[in-house]
Amino acid sequence: MSTFAAQLNRFLLAALVCGVSVPVFAAAPVDTSKWTCEYCPFEDGYRGDYDVGVTGVSDDSAYFGDASGYDESGAYINIDGDGSYKSENQQISWTLEDLGLDSRFAEIEGGNQGAYDYRIAYREIPRRRFFTTESIFRETGSAELSLPSGWVRAPNTAGFSALDSSLVGRNIESDRSIFEIGGRYLQSKNISFSADFSRQERDGVDIFGGPFFFQSSLLPGQIDYTTDAVDLGVQYSAESGYLAFGWRLSEFDNDNLSLRWENPFTNGFGADSGELSQAPDNTFQQLSLSGAYRVAQLRTVLGFSAAAGRLEQNDTLLPYTTNAGLGAGALPVSSLDARVNTTNLALTANSYITSRATVRASFRYDERDNRTQQLVWTRAITDSFLSGESETNTPYSYERSNFSLSGEYELFDSLRASAGYDYKQMDRDNQEVSEQTENGGWGRLRWQANSALAIDARGGASQRTNDFYDETLAGSLGQNPLLRKYNLAYRYRTYGEVTATVAPYESPFSLTLNGFYAEDDYGRSTIGLLNGDDLSLNADLGWAASETVSVYLSGGYQNIESTQAGSEQFAAPDWTATNDDTFYTLGAGLRIREIADKLDLQLDYTRSDGTSEIDVDSASGGFSQLPDLTSTLDYLRLKLAYRYSDRTEITTRLVYQSFSADDWALQGVEPATIPNVLSLGAEPYDDDQFIVGIGFRYRIGEAAAASE
Repeated sequence: MSTFAAQLNRFLLAALVCGVSVPVFAAAPVDTSKWTCEYCPFEDGYRGDYDVGVTGVSDDSAYFGDASGYDESGAYINIDGDGSYKSENQQISWTLEDLGLDSRFAEIEGGNQGAYDYRIAYREIPRRRFFTTESIFRETGSAELSLPSGWVRAPNTAGFSALDSSLVGRNIESDRSIFEIGGRYLQSKNISFSADFSRQERDGVDIFGGPFFFQSSLLPGQIDYTTDAVDLGVQYSAESGYLAFGWRLSEFDNDNLSLRWENPFTNGFGADSGELSQAPDNTFQQLSLSGAYRVAQLRTVLGFSAAAGRLEQNDTLLPYTTNAGLGAGALPVSSLDARVNTTNLALTANSYITSRATVRASFRYDERDNRTQQLVWTRAITDSFLSGESETNTPYSYERSNFSLSGEYELFDSLRASAGYDYKQMDRDNQEVSEQTENGGWGRLRWQANSALAIDARGGASQRTNDFYDETLAGSLGQNPLLRKYNLAYRYRTYGEVTATVAPYESPFSLTLNGFYAEDDYGRSTIGLLNGDDLSLNADLGWAASETVSVYLSGGYQNIESTQAGSEQFAAPDWTATNDDTFYTLGAGLRIREIADKLDLQLDYTRSDGTSEIDVDSASGGFSQLPDLTSTLDYLRLKLAYRYSDRTEITTRLVYQSFSADDWALQGVEPATIPNVLSLGAEPYDDDQFIVGIGFRYRIGEAAAASE
């Protein structure tokens, strides 16, 4: 081996052990067989804690692999760790998580106090939805799906003679990567500059709906987009406050602006293919000014922020239809030149009236002004026929203001009381409710009876009203005039919550109890959501059985109910539906330190059950009940850690996790089950996984030395 290669090998070994560069390019070789942290050039200022391990996963699972990275069976090599270095003028810290998985994360932060600081981070997030899906479509491009050779079209799925031989597995999954870099430079004691850049990339396969009026196909379409964001700022700071100016640029770039597919059905309208648009490229820019000022004489801090932005989108529009036989004609414009202006204003005031009393007031105003031009269009219905009517696009705008006032007073050393009032107003254009207000109040008491007992209680109510509901506008949109959309309807909301913590001094037990209840009443709605209730109860018990043994137990219950009304005849309500969702959770754990000479044990178990009941009472069909939606999750983890020394630890872990669900929307729905829908055959989750891992942890630097 050459001298350079030998020194490079020592450098890589040193970087793995210490996590930092070391002087291995010395004339004399370093004796790595006697490696200690004394070779690290950072010596006293350096510390590190690193894990290297191998994990085996028993089964593929979209549910457990979502965001975790353990989506496929097999072996995974993983690296975790964190470290830091401090000197008189420099400091740097770093974090490594799951480097061997698709959910990896790495971050470096550092700087010179009073001069500059910086941050670099990278993260990957795997999203896994279904591993049970199948499709007949073949990709002939990133934005085009074609039928397989030999495909025989038919008016319904029962006539798809080539279906079984054409199906191929197609996972619904995607990956997101996020890169961030930024820093701040302090030019002087009062002036600082900042710059930040981030890039998010997402690519994979998602589910799209491809309708042809009476028929439809679920499409596995490619997604591939990037979002870049830049933030620049300058800030002036003084003893009594600060003033900051900023500029933000965000650009969204979609490599697939449309999805085109061939129609597997015969529909009689000549629609042999279809095309739908995906999210368009767009740009957002914003200028902002913010600041705060402390009025010492009034013991008050005043703050403000103001921002003005513009969102623009001007991609080339798709034609009305891919069906040339319809004679749809040309679009009024080739691109929309869409523009939306945004305005945001905020004011805050925090005042310390006395040592026992504080008051806070805030006001916020947000405006979205849609300046997109209105044009007359001819609508094509799912590439099958023309609507026969000229229609105008509607630019939606709104103004929203929110005022809040709250205060807190220390009644006694052990009792604090606080209360507040909130007022919200929303003004909308081109919607059924043009003006809407909401008034609400709340109160809270916190009582620290003694060192063993604390109680926190809060509650409140709010009322949302509107000037009137424009039934004429609703009718013009094809809605039942009696319908009240839940976000536009009158609503009266009440809620209350109590938390009690019991932890007697020198007692091995601690107990926390929590109860929450909320009720929404849509008392002026005839059709739509009528009411909703939410009740949850939780308890956590901890027991320190000895200096080395601890046990915990937790349980929870939640019930959510809601009722809605509808009309089959487009008139008065003639059916109601009740949703009743119930969830139970149970958790338990055991910790034993030094169960056998330097051996620690950790055992955790979690169980969660959920049931959703949907009852329908119809004037035409009477009472009926949809099949229950159920889910069950079991999670069991056993971890053993052996401390070989104060610097070295060997860990093993065994995890069993199981999740199953009953979902009538997916259960037994194969690609051809629904006559007029070609589905992907997604199945409800029924996943089990065993995870076995062994790891080696090594601590370096001051933290480890201090424990020796």
